[in-house]
Amino acid sequence: MGKHYLDPLFAPESIAVFGASDKPGSVAGRVFQNLREAGFGGRLYPVNPKHETVLGEPCFADLAAIGHSVDMVVVATPAPTVPEIVRAAGENGASVAVVMTAGFGESGSGGRRLERELLEYAHYYGVRVLGPNCLGLMRPRSGVNATFSNSAAEPGNLALVSQSGALCTAILDWARPHHVGFSAMVSLGDAADVDFGDLLDFLALDPHTSSILLYVEGVHNARRFMSGLRIAARMKPVIVVKAGRHAAGSRAAMSHTGALVGGDDVFEAALGRAGAVRADTIDQLFAAAQILAERPRVAGDRLGIITNAGGPGVLATDRAMDVGVAVPELSEATVERLDAALPDHWSRANPLDILGDATPDRYREALAACLADPNLDGVLAMLTPQAMTDPVAAAEAVIGARDGADKPVLACWMGQEQVAPAWQRFLEAQLPYFRSPETAVEAFAYLARHRRNQELLMQVPGPRAYRSEPDVEGARLIIEGALAEHRKVLSEMESKAVLTAFGVPVMASVEVDSASQALVMAESLGFPVAMKINSPDIPHKSDVGGVRLNIDSAQAVRRAYNELLDSVRAQRPDARLNGVLLERMYTNGQGRELLVGVARDAVFGPVVSFGAGGTAVEVMRDRAVALPPLNTFIARRLIAETRISRLLAAYRNLPAVDQDAVEQVLLRVSELVCELPHVTELDINPLMADPGGAWVVDARIGVDSPAPSLEPYGHMAIHPYPAHLGDRFQLADGTDIRIRPIRPEDAEIEQDFVRNLSEESKYFRFMRTLHELTHEMLVRFTQIDYDREMAFIAVTERAGGEQELGVARYTINPDGDSCEFAIVVADDWRGLGIGTRLLRTLMAAAKARGLKVMMGEALANNTDMRALAERLQFTVRTSDEDPGLLELRTEL
Repeated sequence: MGKHYLDPLFAPESIAVFGASDKPGSVAGRVFQNLREAGFGGRLYPVNPKHETVLGEPCFADLAAIGHSVDMVVVATPAPTVPEIVRAAGENGASVAVVMTAGFGESGSGGRRLERELLEYAHYYGVRVLGPNCLGLMRPRSGVNATFSNSAAEPGNLALVSQSGALCTAILDWARPHHVGFSAMVSLGDAADVDFGDLLDFLALDPHTSSILLYVEGVHNARRFMSGLRIAARMKPVIVVKAGRHAAGSRAAMSHTGALVGGDDVFEAALGRAGAVRADTIDQLFAAAQILAERPRVAGDRLGIITNAGGPGVLATDRAMDVGVAVPELSEATVERLDAALPDHWSRANPLDILGDATPDRYREALAACLADPNLDGVLAMLTPQAMTDPVAAAEAVIGARDGADKPVLACWMGQEQVAPAWQRFLEAQLPYFRSPETAVEAFAYLARHRRNQELLMQVPGPRAYRSEPDVEGARLIIEGALAEHRKVLSEMESKAVLTAFGVPVMASVEVDSASQALVMAESLGFPVAMKINSPDIPHKSDVGGVRLNIDSAQAVRRAYNELLDSVRAQRPDARLNGVLLERMYTNGQGRELLVGVARDAVFGPVVSFGAGGTAVEVMRDRAVALPPLNTFIARRLIAETRISRLLAAYRNLPAVDQDAVEQVLLRVSELVCELPHVTELDINPLMADPGGAWVVDARIGVDSPAPSLEPYGHMAIHPYPAHLGDRFQLADGTDIRIRPIRPEDAEIEQDFVRNLSEESKYFRFMRTLHELTHEMLVRFTQIDYDREMAFIAVTERAGGEQELGVARYTINPDGDSCEFAIVVADDWRGLGIGTRLLRTLMAAAKARGLKVMMGEALANNTDMRALAERLQFTVRTSDEDPGLLELRTEL
């Protein structure tokens, strides 16, 4: 929890601006001027060998002429000069470089060569690079406006990170008249080095930022993006606007799933798993920020609407239906309560029309009743200025009734002049207010969506459901056999075999290549049977009439076999035909046709989809998607997001299907995706579900050789919970100890563990006085991203659950090769070998992750830590900068 590696970017003590001049239109000159006008309090140096002064300040030929190091360099010189400037900056101790120059990765092979050279120097000297081709950044509270924008940000608590510099300037222009301030504004540009993941990691712990706004055009590194996004969204609201929501065209795919799932679906699913919310417009972006910054608690998506006019109530209800917000009936108790408080002609329904002459008392009574109604999760109070209304007094009534409420209250006072004073009162009372019914309802929708996505964020499933162990090696051998034959699509038999290896129930198929064989196998399977064409060139059999169903006799088998092959040959004379597949006919009239699939997104990797199945799947387009790994909670949420989910329950004369069986199929497919990076597409269509279970009738799997990766589960955007890591051992007195990775639900035992440490142990661990973990620290320590950090806890069983005895953790450094570690063991459990076991487990995990060096710091008088480090072959030396600190280091 020490200083962040991006601190010099947001709070530099000295800045050198390369290319600064007085020449009109000079980008660097504008940057230098903006820094001066923003009141930057540190040392500011213009660097340009062609000028003696810039804006009356002495100009330096290079960094050596300055005579001492600077924290940050801002570069706006021709592209060929930039790598050498970054090299010189690194040699002179600079930590960050803001490169505004274009002409790098976006401009062809020459630009890419320059970019590689730039990054090689940056990585060698440990300089973090923002850009190139960026607008720069602003940090108003630090007097940093290192941009060439004509607009400056007002101080505030919103952070904006954008891939578009032009959009930054537009938002800044919009924000000033709307009195919106910023804690930081960052333009990423090409994001060759510093990207969303780095900035989100910093902003998550930034005390001056309450909400984070992102404008995303594309994601370069899905794992880093998701890692940073999940860390930030655990700490504060993150709202995202994504450009390019609609693809210009669709690609050809061998599966229904591939044809259905698009990049925008996947991005939406990624935001859900990260706990962030999405806005479609800039207005919505700030509406979401306004409501979420207050951090109100909301239990669901049911909204009560109070209005003094019918029209706005209808507009609000219509928009609620559009965005998935429920406007439910009021409870009987609420109606009775309001009957006693309101005039006879009130609407007696939701929306609550309390009539045009509504007094402040009516608003107060209506709001109090709605807040007490168990059918409602939040309330929107609306007012249109009429002759009989007092907007300010009504606002005061709403504010007063809201105090102490455990449900969110939003206001929409429509108009301008007459209601402006009421807006001011809402602002002072920190009650979210909006100027149109639609925007207010959208804001509540963001609250509800944020709650749902935060529930998804808390899920940390492992790669396997662990009900029974899958035959991973057998499935891999089937796939590798197909790849050895230069095939990228498994046959149906092979596909079902792979699914069977992971415990997915299938309708068994047999391959036959003659009418006589078909007859023998049909008699063996039992009538009726289904017959399908067997061809590697025909992905969708029904499209060419390649399926025969309900074949119920021996004579019909022979006839169907010959007719099927003749029909397909006539339609596809070019196709290779390998006979037919024969399987027992699924005959349960209570079954529903479903689809379960996997598609490989170009950015986020494998995606699991679920929806309505059958031959009309592309027309129905009823599907939802989720990023693996899945658990039961995520699988149920995935099913619930589809229209066909309502048909899985009992309706008319059909009983409910076995939804647990459907969930198990989704979990097994998730396991398959996690363990087999070879799978590029999977299509189970149909999956037949009925009261007795779920069975795969047809399946097809696309495969390819996976890209080599040192990272476990490197093909996935979300790192699964590493349940396979850890250790078990027994103390001399027989106490069983388990070492396992930490989970979000460990927050309570982690807090108790730290709270019960001695003051000396707390000081040795945190190097400062600490009574207990703050909420932010507790979230940061227990809701970790297993890709960039790891924490193991040692626990033992006690009455009522587990007791934490020790914890060890590492965090990967920005260089990607080394990590910093920390460890602490409960005072009463020291000297028993727990610390040694914890640290060895941590070192083994770091080595398996591909890290080369583990390092840490300890106070010089922490003799136990010194002894543990030396016992495990760490090099221990006194710090050159602080003799009170020991530096611990080992090669992994």
